[in-house]
Amino acid sequence: MWLAFIVFIFLIVDELLGHGPWVTSAPVPKAQRGRGMEKEQKEGSWCRSFVLQSWADLVFWCHDPDWASHSLGIFICLNCSGIHRNIPQVSKVKSVRLDDWDDAQVEFMASNGNNVAKAKYESKMPPFYYKPTFLDCPLLREQWIRAKYERKEFIHSEKQEPYSAGYREGFLWKRGRDNGQFLSRKFVLSEREGALKYFNKNDAKEPKAIMKIEHLNATFQPAKIGNPHGLQITYLKDNSTRNIFVYHEDGKEIVDWFNAIRAARFHYLQVAFPGASDIDLVPKLSRNYLKEGYMEKTGPKQTEGFKKRWFTMDDRRLMYFKDPLDAFARGEVFIGSKENSYKVLEGLPPSTQGNHWQHGITIVTPDRKFLFACETEDDQLEWITTFQKVISRPMLPQEYAVEAHFKHKP
Repeated sequence: MWLAFIVFIFLIVDELLGHGPWVTSAPVPKAQRGRGMEKEQKEGSWCRSFVLQSWADLVFWCHDPDWASHSLGIFICLNCSGIHRNIPQVSKVKSVRLDDWDDAQVEFMASNGNNVAKAKYESKMPPFYYKPTFLDCPLLREQWIRAKYERKEFIHSEKQEPYSAGYREGFLWKRGRDNGQFLSRKFVLSEREGALKYFNKNDAKEPKAIMKIEHLNATFQPAKIGNPHGLQITYLKDNSTRNIFVYHEDGKEIVDWFNAIRAARFHYLQVAFPGASDIDLVPKLSRNYLKEGYMEKTGPKQTEGFKKRWFTMDDRRLMYFKDPLDAFARGEVFIGSKENSYKVLEGLPPSTQGNHWQHGITIVTPDRKFLFACETEDDQLEWITTFQKVISRPMLPQEYAVEAHFKHKP
């Protein structure tokens, strides 16, 4: 049960009905148990004010925060409690409902809370640093907790040098484009040069690839890459998407690389859009894919047989690959807005043949129709919902240039 949500609802009802103090499943001190309703009401009142103080941070960070770190004075969820238990020198964990609490622990929790901890441990957090949610991969959540509470990186600015200096070099394991083997490669990120480069040999003078910060993106893909530290880096080469798959054995190292890329993007965008606020720029630093998965597709004449392909919806680019770890997309489709005559339809035209999967989707663009088929009805619904979200979003001025390029592709 989501403790913060329940307390919030109880408080609203309490205030609307004009009731007095009420009782919750708050941490109950041993010394106060069995002392009657007066003490229970006092404890409920404490829990109400404390949880509401922490409410804003809880809804974005922890899901079902039924646990607490009584040494830090914060509520946490079950998943985060496991990470906190791994740093016992910093965080002592108890269940809010199942464990015994003494007076000193309750008083410490009452005088602190998630917002107090946030003000202290995030006081110097740079705007580009990625703050994960409960939906993100375990690595990002773990390194966020360790950076915040164990290493205290957002209290001491000098500890942010690995990802905020504007220059970073090191070795990452990179997947080979042709053989699929991961080999150690030297990577150099330079804000001054505006690029991320990698080299096939340690002593090579010329890089194998130069990735402009302007078009760079990074997203963690542990399941797809098959490594809990797997990071997918994408960039544009001749205005087509190129994928690079990397990892590092050390979780801190790969997350530092991720945030260094975000920092470089942040500083680039500050120059490119001098009037933009941090709130406007931060969502543009990196992006997770809207959806990925297998569908069947047919060719432009719609007479060819349907073939199973891996699809990735990245902003307005729908890309398809023969294999999820391919370096280059076999093709890309631009998905515009409904104002520009783009739409998505459930099903396929009656004359369609050759699809093995029965749950069809038709995407209509100003120039042609694209036909896809999904294996299950649930997949079909998820893809249609994703496409509708993209199509319902008005196009930005710069997206018209991207659309024009797709129209003139050979």
